[in-house]
Amino acid sequence: MTDLKNIDVHELLPQCEPFVMVGHLLHFDMQRTETDMTVAPDNLFVENGVLAASGLVENIAQTCATRIGYINKYILKKGIQLGFIGAIRNLTIKELPAVGSTITTTINVIEEIMGMIMVEAVVKSGENLLAEGIMKIALSKDEAIR
Repeated sequence: MTDLKNIDVHELLPQCEPFVMVGHLLHFDMQRTETDMTVAPDNLFVENGVLAASGLVENIAQTCATRIGYINKYILKKGIQLGFIGAIRNLTIKELPAVGSTITTTINVIEEIMGMIMVEAVVKSGENLLAEGIMKIALSKDEAIR
């Protein structure tokens, strides 16, 4: 079995640098996916030394995209699929991570049907809860052009 942390997440995502908001895939199964990312000072979403709330939202969305990319590449053997944030519910931002912090994002699939995926997301830095909420992703039938 492949060591997930050694997978280049760029191969799983439709996003390209400098817009990649995950660093490593830490865990994958059909129910739960976990990624990490170290907040770099040159990150597009860093403001005043912290990752903005919009960066946390994008990190959650890209954790979903990492899951979809893993399924497409390693299970279905097809290309990268585009997805779009369909809705965000009950999002609570407790704290914004500072530059240099490593954040871990876990998504748990609540429901997956007809090209829509609803996940519960939790973002932490160590044991410190940063954000949590529910996100719905709509998948396009088209593959990403890279």
